[in-house]
Amino acid sequence: MTIKAVVFDLDGTIATFNLDYKRVRAEARAFLLTEGLSPLILSENESIFEMLKKAEIFLKNSDKPAEEFRRIREHVLAIAEKHEMKAAKETDLFPRVKETLSILRTMGLRIGLCTINCEKATNCILERFKIASLFDAVVPRNNVASVKPNVEHLEAVVDALNVRPCETIVVGDGLGDMKCAKKLGAIALGLVSDPSSKTKLMEAGADYLITEIAELPTTMECVNRLSPIKK
Repeated sequence: MTIKAVVFDLDGTIATFNLDYKRVRAEARAFLLTEGLSPLILSENESIFEMLKKAEIFLKNSDKPAEEFRRIREHVLAIAEKHEMKAAKETDLFPRVKETLSILRTMGLRIGLCTINCEKATNCILERFKIASLFDAVVPRNNVASVKPNVEHLEAVVDALNVRPCETIVVGDGLGDMKCAKKLGAIALGLVSDPSSKTKLMEAGADYLITEIAELPTTMECVNRLSPIKK
């Protein structure tokens, strides 16, 4: 099967991850506690999206109207957006990202971006580094009801690129990227950020591994010829 598209994660994959996620989680948790959720069910070790799932269940069990959850969700996401915008203004691209994206386009590949960042922060990064035009489809969290590792998020990008999952490579440094790719039937390519992440990425479903984005064009040629790595 010939690969027709590449879908990238953003933070930690093409741009440095500098979001103060611990502070985001702490502020989100503190707010949810003021809304009546028990501290016993909210952990700062879980994502804000996991917290919101618990909040939704809590409100349903309390017979609260749907508007209540929408209000709470908007507030939590506003907390995240505040910190994401700060991070977007301070982040850097990883080496040779722009050049690699340009090479992939000359290879005739469609390029997508699948990120749990908000739209404003995503656009800020793409515009800061003048790479927005290199993407054919960008899907931040604002555009989907459920973010990755829910397959709906990646599926939205693949659909926008007008390709099949089996014709798509998903590139990311996170376990959620790998799991999402495998659920959808795409090829999962893990970006190894440190020695300990290699095994974790493979366990999460990575078919191939690279250590820097600049390796991608060569890896693409191999993907079109070879079978995925065996676990």
